[in-house]
Amino acid sequence: MSILIDNTTRVIVQAITGREGRYHTPRMAAAGTNIVGGMTPGKGGQTVEGVPVFDTMAEAKAATDANASCIFVPPPGAADAIMEAASAGIKLIVCITEGIPVVDMTRAMLVVREHGARLIGPNCPGLCTPGQGKIGIIPYQIFTPGSVGFISRSGTLTYEVVSLLTEAGLGQSTCIGIGGDPIIGSTFIDYLKLFEEDPGTKVVVMCGEIGGSDEEDAAEYIKTMSKPVVSFVSGRTAPPGKRMGHAGAIISGNTGTAQGKVAALQAAGVPVADTIFEIPDLVKKVL
Repeated sequence: MSILIDNTTRVIVQAITGREGRYHTPRMAAAGTNIVGGMTPGKGGQTVEGVPVFDTMAEAKAATDANASCIFVPPPGAADAIMEAASAGIKLIVCITEGIPVVDMTRAMLVVREHGARLIGPNCPGLCTPGQGKIGIIPYQIFTPGSVGFISRSGTLTYEVVSLLTEAGLGQSTCIGIGGDPIIGSTFIDYLKLFEEDPGTKVVVMCGEIGGSDEEDAAEYIKTMSKPVVSFVSGRTAPPGKRMGHAGAIISGNTGTAQGKVAALQAAGVPVADTIFEIPDLVKKVL
């Protein structure tokens, strides 16, 4: 089983004619993803990687009955791309773009919620269900099917930990990079709820980082879960007030420290790894 994506998910690639779109579309298709079309304004009628290109998301939706999109639109237009996808009736929107202005994302989230869409990202690597497909830029070759659900704020951390899980013989159900910007479409809790309901997921690995309160909020929800969760929090050595990698990874006052997140998770009964290399053993123990 899986959450959010399988080989029946019908995906439109927004900005498919650009460099990133052209590069990642065939790699998504090679992973089994059902790419049904692309969208670039003014490029309608073209064909890229064997799929038709449309001028608007409304046209793409009407012609293909797509239910998901992957956005490679550059930052100045990415929020508009999110809103166009949501307005066209796309229910799963994955935005890879990094550096979208916060004011633009604030506006975009209003439209996403108005139309009942789910947004993953921005500034994320996307998601992957091994054996079914992926949406985004995650390197598919490191995955293997299994029962470990995975959620992370960091793309690179996702790759590192998934590789360790695979090497340890721990396959994955679905893996999601939620994004590292200050405003993202979905939180840890959104996906913990889905994994809790997924019969194919037996344990969840959650990788957080400094900044914000998502991990603390997730710890409260984990107390109500029937499935075990293993966690890791990066940025423990980050100096206060220093941005570390992601725009959202900054400590403000006493909020968002690694120590506070670890304490909240441990209080919820979650084993917290000191390094990522401990994660596979902790997963095996809770299983």
